[in-house]
Amino acid sequence: MTDRRSDQRGCALCGAPLPGSGSGSDPGDSSVPTSSVYGSAAGPTGQGEGDPDERYCSTGCRDVDRTLESPSSKRGADGPGEGGAESLEGRTAGGDNGTDAGTGEGTPIENDGDEPQVRTFFRVDGMHSATCEAFLDSVAQRRDGVADAAASYVTETVRVDHDPARISTSDLRDALSTVGYTAYLRSAATADSVPDGATDGERGTGTEDAKEDGEYGPADDTGSTHRSREMTGLRKRRSDTMLEVRYIVGIVFGSFLLVPYFAVLYPVYLSSFVDGPMLARYEDAFAGFDGLLVLPLFLVVSGVVLYLTGGPLLRGAYVSLKLRRPNTHLLAALTILAGFAYGTLSIFRGRIEVYYDLTIVVAALVMGAVFYEATVKRRARDRLTDLTISQVDTARVYGSGQDSDGKTASGKDGREEGNGNGDGTATGPTRTVPIGDLEGGERLLVREGERIPVDGVLETACTVDEAVVTGESLPISKAEGDPVVGGSVVRSGAAVVDVGAETTSSIDRLTEAVWNLQSATHGVQRRADSVAAVLAPLVVAAAVAVGVTTLFRGGTAIDAAEAIMLSIIVASPWALGFATPASVGAGLREALDHGIVVFDETVLERLRDVDVVVFDKTGTLTTGEMSVLEAEGPPDLLAAAGELERRASHPVAVALADAFAADEPGDGEFVPDGGDAAVSPRVEAFDGLETGVAGRVDGSRILVGHPDLFRDRGWTLESDLEERVREERGFGRLPVVVGRDGRAQGFVVVGDEPRADWDDALSSLGERELEVVVLTGDDEAATAFFAAHPAVDHAFAGVPPDGKTATIHRLKDRGQVAMVGDGTNDAPALAAADLGISLGGATALAADAADLAIVEDTLPTVERAFELAVAARRRVRGTLALALCYNAVVLPAAVLGVLNPLVTTAAVAVTAVLVAGNAARPLLE
Repeated sequence: MTDRRSDQRGCALCGAPLPGSGSGSDPGDSSVPTSSVYGSAAGPTGQGEGDPDERYCSTGCRDVDRTLESPSSKRGADGPGEGGAESLEGRTAGGDNGTDAGTGEGTPIENDGDEPQVRTFFRVDGMHSATCEAFLDSVAQRRDGVADAAASYVTETVRVDHDPARISTSDLRDALSTVGYTAYLRSAATADSVPDGATDGERGTGTEDAKEDGEYGPADDTGSTHRSREMTGLRKRRSDTMLEVRYIVGIVFGSFLLVPYFAVLYPVYLSSFVDGPMLARYEDAFAGFDGLLVLPLFLVVSGVVLYLTGGPLLRGAYVSLKLRRPNTHLLAALTILAGFAYGTLSIFRGRIEVYYDLTIVVAALVMGAVFYEATVKRRARDRLTDLTISQVDTARVYGSGQDSDGKTASGKDGREEGNGNGDGTATGPTRTVPIGDLEGGERLLVREGERIPVDGVLETACTVDEAVVTGESLPISKAEGDPVVGGSVVRSGAAVVDVGAETTSSIDRLTEAVWNLQSATHGVQRRADSVAAVLAPLVVAAAVAVGVTTLFRGGTAIDAAEAIMLSIIVASPWALGFATPASVGAGLREALDHGIVVFDETVLERLRDVDVVVFDKTGTLTTGEMSVLEAEGPPDLLAAAGELERRASHPVAVALADAFAADEPGDGEFVPDGGDAAVSPRVEAFDGLETGVAGRVDGSRILVGHPDLFRDRGWTLESDLEERVREERGFGRLPVVVGRDGRAQGFVVVGDEPRADWDDALSSLGERELEVVVLTGDDEAATAFFAAHPAVDHAFAGVPPDGKTATIHRLKDRGQVAMVGDGTNDAPALAAADLGISLGGATALAADAADLAIVEDTLPTVERAFELAVAARRRVRGTLALALCYNAVVLPAAVLGVLNPLVTTAAVAVTAVLVAGNAARPLLE
């Protein structure tokens, strides 16, 4: 199948297909929906005041392009969209091989050459730093058949573009599983539970590799976000468990070796400094010491500790050397190896200055800090396991036989139902199949309240909530022939959807976009690693210089080797490798205590450098839920309207029912001015309409809905009431007219209320001299309220998901950008930003795309995150300075000629206490 964008002109900002270009209306083009419902003034999503010119897919993209114009983003009228922000429609080109976009494995991609290429995503356990991602980048790119590769330790993923005929997925996986790293398909990272008869699509791999490798374990699917399922997947649990086992076993063995130090060796060392009757007996304890008697014991035990506990450090040192990028792991590895080598040489030479204790203690401390950091990250992961998800696993297809639940198309105890309009034209039996088994051209039944599984075209009229993709706060009504997007919810009526040629949903493409952006998000090198890159060469150079000097003074080669090892023991600032994870872990823990979940330790560093903060509107600055804001009319009429709306599932209907209906959740809680408590009327007839509801309540005819509904039915609508409705609509609210027995007698204003704390949150960020931008798919009328805030520098309305991502790229020309959002449609923008922040009520994909999550779902916590970041910088600087205390103690001791294992161990203990104490100090009082 050829790329559907090949004959289309793209939006000048985001590259999305323009309305009416190419193949015409496209189910994937969420920026061109249809008519509104009830009293919505928003019009089509992506439409503000005026219409977009022919270069843009929406007025939002037009406004962004004109306001944020930059030299790097200018292009011709027919040019492609913003670099790095290609449309969801054209991001992947599904082929005839049946591989769908969004699976994350073997996805065909566009390329300039003749050879077909696919994009595969791997998850790699063991990535801890920018050095790791650079190493895995180089490993993948050196393989024949690989066109491009991008690793990110922030998300522990590697994206590889390759020719499947020249290098297979399994070969790539094996190549990336090297020197302690473990690679596997990202789509298989969550596949702990695979039902009988599951298809490749359900397994998430599309290949046999995962099956052969036993990547599917016992059913244990904890957490609904993809990230939480990855972090609790069988592979990840094995990796975490192995880290714990290695550490514990190493500590146990190390404890055995430290016994003779405390019982004999340390008193011997101490006797050379202090006189006393108890220590006198130790002075000549090793006068006739034969080290070969205890060498096997010391070598074996300390070697086990070095391998088990210090293994990850040695691997990190090896990777840093291979890349010529020294890091803190290298500094720690130099110390533990120098202590091990010096101790072995000392025993061979019959001396008791053996530094095996230094090897054990340093390895245990550094890996203990790493283990602590990993534990805090797991705690953070556990806080996000209750988020929602917008993808659907199965679809109800029209065909022979009954539905899997024993129902016919209606789903109402075997009674067949029509197409949602009551005409009975789309009845018939259905069968439930996995999404992976869907084929183009099939017809799906989606019942009221269910999510549409894949993109398609409607055969019936219904009301659809597309907020998950478009960000539009109000549902819209759809007519026969209108496109619908997978992941949206049918709010009224039942939908019959004709599946397109590609059985994918817009959620799949959003997920694919997030994965693409995440794999290109490289971690910031830790400050300590930057320091280590300078100090490590100096330490090695100084040690070599001491060794050469020893040779020139007549020493033997062994003397020179001992001098080199001792110099490294004295000069290497290994404690930087302990201070960094200890400080990071403490910072992440304190952030978690404040309701801020941070997965990447560099988030606080990046947060301090933010210049622009972008807010989504719906669900972020607002509550994201429809509620009654104002009402005028007789109380008994409003109660009757509430009873009618209780029988509909539209969000506006839910708001009216909660406010006015009695004896149900809400219990008639909203009482208009001057009215009495709500009554409980009796509904005698009900009719759900496209732009409202009608029925008979307590013998009276009741009509609720859009003003046009009253005109079409010949009901009287007074001019003053119509004017009030028009005024409310101008503020971006949704006015709903209510009437009785042929005459409109009142109206209700429904809207998505701003959060109570939004004003303080924006004001506090403005006081930090940050540029504040509001970016939404909603219309300009609904956005004007926020645009008028003095702290808001720009407000862009009617921006589709592709346009949001392009806007983030455009803003990044101005500085570091943080994006705050909560919806699935925000996910690509969250991933594209330098720092993504999701609120506690965020969808699963938004939480997966973000770097930082606000658990309590409150905007002031965003400001608190900035405060933590500033305080964390001060503490990190202090912790790194204290890490040098070890060298400040042992260096003078070596110069004075009194250095021995007791001095080094004491220096290690003092440094550890100071560093740990400073790291545990509260950031915010």
